[in-house]
Amino acid sequence: MASVLVTGGLGAVGAPLTAELERRGHDVWVADLPWSERERYYRCDVSEYRQLERIFEDREFDYVYHLAAEFGRKNGEDFYETMWTSNAIGTKNVLRLQAEHDFRLVFSSSSEVYGDYPDVMEESVPLEEGPRQLNDYAISKWVNEQQILNAADRHGTESVRVRFFNTYGPGERYSEYRSVVCKFCYRALHDLPYHVYENHHRSFTYIDDTVRTLANVVDSFHPGEVYNIAGTEYYDIKELSDAVLGYLGKDDEAVEYRGTETHNTLDKKASIEKSVRDLDHEQRVSLEEGVPRTIDWMREYYDIE
Repeated sequence: MASVLVTGGLGAVGAPLTAELERRGHDVWVADLPWSERERYYRCDVSEYRQLERIFEDREFDYVYHLAAEFGRKNGEDFYETMWTSNAIGTKNVLRLQAEHDFRLVFSSSSEVYGDYPDVMEESVPLEEGPRQLNDYAISKWVNEQQILNAADRHGTESVRVRFFNTYGPGERYSEYRSVVCKFCYRALHDLPYHVYENHHRSFTYIDDTVRTLANVVDSFHPGEVYNIAGTEYYDIKELSDAVLGYLGKDDEAVEYRGTETHNTLDKKASIEKSVRDLDHEQRVSLEEGVPRTIDWMREYYDIE
């Protein structure tokens, strides 16, 4: 059994990850911003060093999953001050405490670090090919990966980076800054208009598949490694919208079709050989199965008949 801290542990990925780690017998503590009744909980803003420091003064951890961050491309543009403070300074705070307390770090990065790379996204691409990230959120994730690599060189710290590819599913509450699956499901469910950028393609990952692989890092920790966590299926955005509307039995009257969204990656197709090899990653839930599960959860969460 390991002692684990999950920053952002009340979030869409953090909450099910916490539950999965506890199911496996680990002693899991959560740090996050909102008030919570959870017993093993620290209310903390990771961008405030002293708030974070007191956690490690109170308890030692074997592993820290650092998920706390501002999420999303548009969010990073509209609220860039909060995004940079939370993402970049928050991670710097974690790394300083890692150098002092010697825990193993698992950092949640993003497929956004690949920028508008046109080919299969292998983990080596950002360092070897140097694609340009297209928005502040993407840049912040790459900055954090660079911070982690520098900390390992300077202090001998041990970290693993994981890059999520469009994780979606139950537990993701709607906002305009959430995933495209979340937005399509919510807006179609509520008969609200939305737009579809037909020229974009994505690898989608159901939340259970992401969480299972993420939890496996504790049992197969390879310092310095970076992994893509992605589904094996590859869709254009219209196919996603059609799946949502098809399950709801609705037409596309409220959908506006557009071509390309500026400052957004056209294609995200992941190589997952490394995560399959080291972390036993596999896609168990297809988009055809995952979309209905997501909509059914939303129906219950938002009390819709």
